[in-house]
Amino acid sequence: MPHATTKQQELDRLAELIGTEPGGVGIDAIAQKLGDAYQRRTLQRRLALLVAQKRIAMLGEGRATRYRRLPESGTGTDIPVTAQTPLQAPTQDYVPISAEGADIRAYVSQPRHLRPPVGYRLEFLEQYHPKHTAYLPPDLRAQLHMLGRSPAEQTPAGTFAKDILNRLLIDLSWASSHLEGNTYSRLDTERLIEYGQAAEGKDALETQMILNHKQAIEYLVLDPEHARVETSTLIALHAFLSDGLMADPAAVGRLRRRAVEIGGSVYLPMALPQRLEELFGIVVQMAAEIADPFEQAFFLMVHLPYLQPFEDVNKRVSRLAANIPFIRHNLCPLSFIDVPQQAYVDAMLGVYELNRVELLRDVFVWAYERSCQQYVAVKHNLVPPDIFRLRHRQALALVIATIVRRGEAATEYVVKSKIPSTVPLSEHNHFVQLVLAEFDALHVGNAVRFGIRPLEFSAWQNHGRSGA
Repeated sequence: MPHATTKQQELDRLAELIGTEPGGVGIDAIAQKLGDAYQRRTLQRRLALLVAQKRIAMLGEGRATRYRRLPESGTGTDIPVTAQTPLQAPTQDYVPISAEGADIRAYVSQPRHLRPPVGYRLEFLEQYHPKHTAYLPPDLRAQLHMLGRSPAEQTPAGTFAKDILNRLLIDLSWASSHLEGNTYSRLDTERLIEYGQAAEGKDALETQMILNHKQAIEYLVLDPEHARVETSTLIALHAFLSDGLMADPAAVGRLRRRAVEIGGSVYLPMALPQRLEELFGIVVQMAAEIADPFEQAFFLMVHLPYLQPFEDVNKRVSRLAANIPFIRHNLCPLSFIDVPQQAYVDAMLGVYELNRVELLRDVFVWAYERSCQQYVAVKHNLVPPDIFRLRHRQALALVIATIVRRGEAATEYVVKSKIPSTVPLSEHNHFVQLVLAEFDALHVGNAVRFGIRPLEFSAWQNHGRSGA
């Protein structure tokens, strides 16, 4: 009880101090008046609590934010509680949010015609300095590191993601697609990915979206060299994720060359192609310079969609790109499982229209905690990897791809004739059985693991298997 009384006294004192400035006062001026009484984050929390209690109003945004005291009674106020006043509690089907996040949600929940149009602000990017700036404070990053540790943290990059690949393919493909309005259920997604069975009554584009995610995830996980924050990697992710979904097929895997709009938002992204290409390179370079994997992931989730470098599929690219640092550092991946679509949309609108990241940060932290909860059992019950298969993975892919492309039957004789010299003679029989087992499970959905395109697989299936 004494602690609660002390905290209430601090709030009363803070409200009185703000009340001495009828025109409102900024946080820097408040901090100066308080001296060393609070750390800045503590002061921010106290201010947010006073706003939530409707004892003060928060006016403006960003560096122009000012705080002004409201009358104690609920009547006679000449200072309306603005649309930016934080909500007191999250509603159902939403994630728990901070006072700052609630402030953003209140703003973007206004009708579109009440929100003034805004364009791309270069200052938003310029204010970030990779070695000095952080959207995620140190204590929060430390908490996320504790949550995300895996049994594979001392193993080569990408090991943990490979260990849980089957689960990750389903979870991330479904959850990321769901955020785009895809109506596949998780069970439908599992059947599609595991057995190549498209769900009945679903649009073909929804099926394509799921399969595109699968290919993009495998691209990152199966070859750790791909899991790098580089322009070529992000463009490749776009090529995988947008395949068959773009109105202009030439826009697949290519930076956009025309202006775009964002549905439901008053934000107008940059239109100049030359400037766009330059900024894309800068964003990727800045992201690559960020050492902390969580900060790097969050930066990509903020600035890739904000720039809108592609004609479409930008948010999907950002969600998979955010997993690159987790793959490289053998941390629990971010699957976005159970993230409410509205919370994510509101958070992105806050970035687009206000250049504020607090609501997206709330969503990011909740989503990561949820992902870790999903994989906690997997972490402690990992099936030991097939060391033989891992050692001969390249030879396995080469033999399977060669047989398919030459239209040959997958027989023991054919496989033996294709074994490369990297496989010792004493291991030939084991290797042949491994190849034949892979062929038994091979279908158009998983053939991409061996670099086999759908058309190549279909051509082989038409005459190769029939000759087996």
